[in-house]
Amino acid sequence: MSHVRAVHKFARISATKVRPFADLIRGKTAGQAEQELKYIHNRGARLLEKVLKSAVANAEDKGARNPEGLIVAEARVDGGPMIKRSQARARGMSYMIRRRTAHIHVAVDAPEVS
Repeated sequence: MSHVRAVHKFARISATKVRPFADLIRGKTAGQAEQELKYIHNRGARLLEKVLKSAVANAEDKGARNPEGLIVAEARVDGGPMIKRSQARARGMSYMIRRRTAHIHVAVDAPEVS
């Protein structure tokens, strides 16, 4: 069995906002996972859905015959680098603003692809 992957790096969203949706689709077929993500009104779900569609398209490009029946073998969201900014506060102090990023990884299991 080989895994076909898709990755979205440096997504401008916190990893903690996307992880629950990755847990939701892990182990399901690509068709089921896409249907579940389609009806969740959340920006993190949209990003994960795009990466899932990209992984399915990659598998189809490599020769998978049934793209909807592929199983989501891996759905992982890692934290990326933080963009750090400083905001001025009272009495000469500053406040650190951390703009978080995420790396979204999705791998589907394609048994017929070598």
